[in-house]
Amino acid sequence: MKIAISGKGGVGKTTISAGLVKFFSNQGHRVYAVDADPDVSLGVTLGLPAREVEQLTPLVDMKEVIEGKSQGGGAFFDLNPKVDDVIEDYSLKIGNIRFLRMGGIKQGGSACYCKENSFLNSVLNTLLFDQDDVVILDMSAGIEHLTRGTSQGVDLVLVVTEPTRVSVQTARVVQKLAKDMGIARVKVLGNKIRSQREEDFFKSQFSPGDIIGAIPFDERVLEMAMDEETGVLQEDSIKGTAEIYKKIVDEVKS
Repeated sequence: MKIAISGKGGVGKTTISAGLVKFFSNQGHRVYAVDADPDVSLGVTLGLPAREVEQLTPLVDMKEVIEGKSQGGGAFFDLNPKVDDVIEDYSLKIGNIRFLRMGGIKQGGSACYCKENSFLNSVLNTLLFDQDDVVILDMSAGIEHLTRGTSQGVDLVLVVTEPTRVSVQTARVVQKLAKDMGIARVKVLGNKIRSQREEDFFKSQFSPGDIIGAIPFDERVLEMAMDEETGVLQEDSIKGTAEIYKKIVDEVKS
């Protein structure tokens, strides 16, 4: 089962991603938790030591590894390097969870980043097509890490949004991008819902078939985020998430 979580910054993507990772892990699955958002830290939320997460070099910045896998420098390089060992050797492990930092897609400019981006593409291909385990991708506000090729390996894109017009607009953009890439299942999850008015607003912005659920605002999540000692997300720490996660599993299996 391969799930990508996206949405505007600050809507709770990482919290939802960590909750899904814990949910599947507690079900006995081996889970690959992939941090594809340079601005947040899925690893710390999962309970990995902050120092270890900080010292884990993003895959896109592993110059020597990329050079080795791309078979040298110059204009000619392997577009599909074998990276199975990279996934195992350059990830952090906690129980049956393996955590990887992707790093951001390298943008064009004065330098060519073809090798780096081809390397990331190969890592995603291996995770999405060659692994029988659960993969949770914590994306940035878009889905730029996914190409038309890798997107075919994603079972579901979960778009998280708050009940605000700016957040909803971002969610709609991600919806369109995912559907344009041929991803069959794209669902929207409302988060941090504080009132019936906010829930009504959220539900009015999307068709009923696109909505998978709404999670109420929970003060405990904010407190955990501020407390270094208890900042690790517990699977049942957010109200209503267990039911949402079961709906996600049912949606993918259907």
